[in-house]
Amino acid sequence: MTPSITDSAVKAAIAAITLESASADEKIQMLIEIAQGFQKKPKTAQDLRNAVSLYYRAYEMCGEEYPLLKARAQVGMAGTLQAIPDVSTQLLVQAKVGYEEAIPILQQLASPEELAEAQMNFGLVLQSLVPYNLARITDSIQAYHEALRVFTWQDYPQEYAILYNNIAIAYLSMPLASEREYLRQGLAVQSFETALKHINLIDHPREYAMLQNNLGNALQYLVSSHPVENNLKAIAAYDEALKVRNSKDTPLEYANTISNKANALFNLPDDPEKPEAGNSNNLLQARAYYQQALEIFTNHQQIEQAEIVAKALQDVQLEINS
Repeated sequence: MTPSITDSAVKAAIAAITLESASADEKIQMLIEIAQGFQKKPKTAQDLRNAVSLYYRAYEMCGEEYPLLKARAQVGMAGTLQAIPDVSTQLLVQAKVGYEEAIPILQQLASPEELAEAQMNFGLVLQSLVPYNLARITDSIQAYHEALRVFTWQDYPQEYAILYNNIAIAYLSMPLASEREYLRQGLAVQSFETALKHINLIDHPREYAMLQNNLGNALQYLVSSHPVENNLKAIAAYDEALKVRNSKDTPLEYANTISNKANALFNLPDDPEKPEAGNSNNLLQARAYYQQALEIFTNHQQIEQAEIVAKALQDVQLEINS
């Protein structure tokens, strides 16, 4: 088997730290920088594991003498563990521990931006562990809010949008009694709307489309005595997302949004003022969207999403035939 470029580079990096011409902190920084390069542009999962090895070597070299470098190595290692495909809960727990040890050091020694990025990623790890009862969603939300102290919409619109999107999704995943379902859904909608006060179509199109798409999803499934009104608002949000997403430039995002819009149309009367007249036109439009989304997902080998849309297509066809 031919060694990969990354494997060779890892060996070269480890060999380089034996050079006597570099100081200890220079060697540690060298390892961290090489690991960061592999982490940012991995070609295989092995590349990520090699990055973890380099971060760990840097971490070991720090001892107690270089606390900030040690914390950076821990954060780098944690972020890489998160990125490994089909990541196990064991690796996520390792990442959680890494952030928990590093963040207090970053609070003392790092820049506000470096700390906020770590808190943002820590929130993601916690959120990923919640379904396994290995973390609390409230701690995840708190970590995101800590990051928002630095990642304001004025200075960091992309991070601001992602954080509010993550907060909204965290609210939607909170386990509350059914009678309080409306509360978490309302908080999620409020989070999307807060972000959209500052994230606009012209300056931040990608983030704007993400927020509008997910706002539409939250509105569509909102527990309410006004389902028609909420579906109309959801469709308006999807239409905003579709000002950015299209089948040519962003096919998978486009397919995701049109299938979401089809879900809303499925349950919407053609004339909201006369719901008894049915929704034959909206069903036909929903079918067209499902067909287009199915083709895109199939062409891009998104098997799971294609299966979901195929089932929805069957359901809408049954409804049209009934």
